[in-house]
Amino acid sequence: MGLLSNRIDRDSLKPGDHIYSWRTAYVYAHHGIYVGNDKVIHFTRGRGQEVGTGTVLDVLLLSSGPAPSQPCSICPPQEEGHGVVSSCLNCFLAGGVLYRFEYGVSPALFLAKARGGTCTLAVSDPYNIVVHRATYLLDNGFGCYNVFNNNCEDFAIYCKTGLLVVEEGTIGQSGQAISIIGWPLAAVLSSPVRLITNMYGMAATAVGVYCASRYAADIGRRRDVVNLSVEDLTVRLATGRLQVVEAVGATPAPTISQ
Repeated sequence: MGLLSNRIDRDSLKPGDHIYSWRTAYVYAHHGIYVGNDKVIHFTRGRGQEVGTGTVLDVLLLSSGPAPSQPCSICPPQEEGHGVVSSCLNCFLAGGVLYRFEYGVSPALFLAKARGGTCTLAVSDPYNIVVHRATYLLDNGFGCYNVFNNNCEDFAIYCKTGLLVVEEGTIGQSGQAISIIGWPLAAVLSSPVRLITNMYGMAATAVGVYCASRYAADIGRRRDVVNLSVEDLTVRLATGRLQVVEAVGATPAPTISQ
C-alpha cells in the first residue's frame, strides 16, 4: 500500500478483502467484499432499489451497480430484490481499477489520505467472519439503500467490523459520504475568515476543518455505533426493530429503534 494510492493487483486479493473501484470521474467509488473464486458481494442500487437523495447528486452517484460493457456469461441477470448481489470481479470493477480499502491505519496516515472512502482507523475482524457476514447478507439483505446513510461502503465496513451507526439523522459509516458533505461544510465554516485573513488563510482553515471532521466521523472513533451480529441485524430488519426513518431530502434509511 502506498501513501497516495491503495491500488493493488488481482494476484494479491484475499477472501475478506474490502475492495473498491472509482466511478464517475473519481467522484464516487463502488465498494464490496471479495469472497474468493473471483466473486465479489456488494450492495447496490439495483432493480427494485432505485433510490437516492432526490437531488442532482443522483446524476453523479448512480454508478453503484455492476455495469459490464457486454453481457456477462458468468453473472446471472440482476433481478428485483434487496440490493445485495454477487458478481464476478470484472462486473464489479466495470472496467475500473482495483483498490483495497485499508483498516487499522494510524491517525497520521488517515489524515494524509485526504480523500475519504479509502481507509479507516477501525480494525478489521478475521477474514472468515467477514466472508460469513457478506454471504449471510447476500441471502437476507442490508436494508434500504441510501447514498448518505446506508450505501455500498457502509455495507463493506459493516462486513469488515460488525459496527453499525445507530443514531437517527446521522451519516452512516461511509468515508466518501463524509467527504462529499465535508468540503462544502468546511467552506461554509471557514467563510468568516475572509474578514480577517487572505484567500490562502481561508483555504488552510477549510482544509483544517475538513480534516478534523473526517477524523471525528471515522467509524474507528465514533461513539454512535454498536457491534451487531449479522444474525441479529437480519432479525431486527425482519421484525421491524430496525425501523425505516424518513430523512428530509433523502430516501429511507434503517436505524435501530430504541
